[in-house]
Amino acid sequence: MFIARLIAEPARLAANCDAAIHALEAQGMKVHRAEPLAAHDDVLEVAADHGTAATLRAVLDTQFAPVDLLVANHAPGVPGVFVSDMDSTMISAECIDELADFAGLKDQIAGITERAMQGELDFVEALTERVRLLGGLGEDAIQQCLDERIFDMPGARTLVETLKSHGTRTVLVTGGFHQFADPVAERLGFERVVGNRLATLHGKLTGGLVGDIVDSSVKEAVLRAEVARRDGAASLATGDGANDIPMLMAASYGIAYHAKPKARAAAHGWVEQGDLTAVLKLLGIARSDWTVL
Repeated sequence: MFIARLIAEPARLAANCDAAIHALEAQGMKVHRAEPLAAHDDVLEVAADHGTAATLRAVLDTQFAPVDLLVANHAPGVPGVFVSDMDSTMISAECIDELADFAGLKDQIAGITERAMQGELDFVEALTERVRLLGGLGEDAIQQCLDERIFDMPGARTLVETLKSHGTRTVLVTGGFHQFADPVAERLGFERVVGNRLATLHGKLTGGLVGDIVDSSVKEAVLRAEVARRDGAASLATGDGANDIPMLMAASYGIAYHAKPKARAAAHGWVEQGDLTAVLKLLGIARSDWTVL
């Protein structure tokens, strides 16, 4: 049995529900129910079987787009583990692009970032090249960038703190840098941070990195290790780029957040119109149980 939950404009939900059921049945699926979720009357829950999750996602996307959606093989609930990407997921910027602006290289570096996020470039090579270009930039640009350019995504802190209040282990894992991720994690409430570290010497960036590089395989490994420590607990992952795909696929609930097409296609669902509190709705956590700060 597949359970789909979706958030769309209320009038569209009402107008297209019957058409969605007919479209699913035309694909060979049997729809057992389609009704508002008890915890959120603006969330439609559809239960169906005799088909695939991919078919369910595709039909609901076609019928209700733009839509926030999650499809699982059971009723989604509070996960034991939450692992999230940082740039353009928990914060509204790509840190390396904003840092590059201080070096007068934003256009050049942002182009490489975009191609890597779309899955057109090898992540490690793209990261190494971008960091090399930043060599010689004053280390003080990091704090200035944090102060002036790095802002939390709407709903980010509510999402993290609500999940923590329900016993979820929270981890921020990023192909970006500890110099940004550590203060972001502290502000949002993440319990662990995994990321890269920019090398510095005499107050300047060297153009290199310290230690092993966090790429897509490390993100997936972090999620799997945290799940193992929780005895196989259900897991949630959020991300937006190609580098997040293995982590999104490995999670029980992999949700692509305002994501690139390849990440969206690989995930169990996506948020493309709401803020990060839409994830709480899709999980079925009642608003009265949210931690709003």
